[in-house]
Amino acid sequence: MYQSVRNAPTRTRPVRTRANTESSMTHSPGEPDPRAEMRLQLLHAALPHVPFDGWSQKALDRAADDIGVDRDVARLMFPEGAVEMIALFSARADEAMTAALLARPLAGLKVRERVALAVRLRIEANVEHREAARRAVAFLALPQHAPRGMRLAFDTADAIWRALGDAATDYNYYTKRLILAGVFSATVVYWLDDDSDGFADTWGFLERRIGDVMTFEKTKAKMSKLGEKATEAVRWFGHRRYGS
Repeated sequence: MYQSVRNAPTRTRPVRTRANTESSMTHSPGEPDPRAEMRLQLLHAALPHVPFDGWSQKALDRAADDIGVDRDVARLMFPEGAVEMIALFSARADEAMTAALLARPLAGLKVRERVALAVRLRIEANVEHREAARRAVAFLALPQHAPRGMRLAFDTADAIWRALGDAATDYNYYTKRLILAGVFSATVVYWLDDDSDGFADTWGFLERRIGDVMTFEKTKAKMSKLGEKATEAVRWFGHRRYGS
């Protein structure tokens, strides 16, 4: 999904300093956002370094050197540091998944098949940067970053449901996304250690997890109906017994 940027000697590139960068960061509505473009350039340039340096300031500094950007400017682009780089990495994969999903004919697919396809496309968006994804999972597993990790998983689930046309606004909005975020996260962890041909084992794991969720949802719906019937029965008995 991402284009790798080859390392190049910084002496052959004009260095963009904080002063000349800030003067070029303004843009008119409808025009490309130079700040957003620079963030993407830095992310693309950092990806080849992440497998060796992790999601770190070192990787960002090397990316800045590669594309001829002052290191201070690069840090201004990601004031939260590595966690913000990972957030952009995740958001770009969400966008790639959405574009790929909308290009597919979905009319003949069941809901579970559409969801499985969306999760698969989201994972495949990072196939070329599997080690960077592994490093991101490890980084977000740290206690201080866990809340951000959960938020990113929720955002991915939200992107999937929105791409599938989900318009829920009640409590189902949150439950559907939380459940899917769990399925997605578990599948990513499985995929990172999957060496089967074409990641066949991962897709099988995904199908089973979605199957478990569908079974749970059916059971929950049945229990809800039983609860409603039990409530009606109690009311009927009370009316017969006490006349109220």
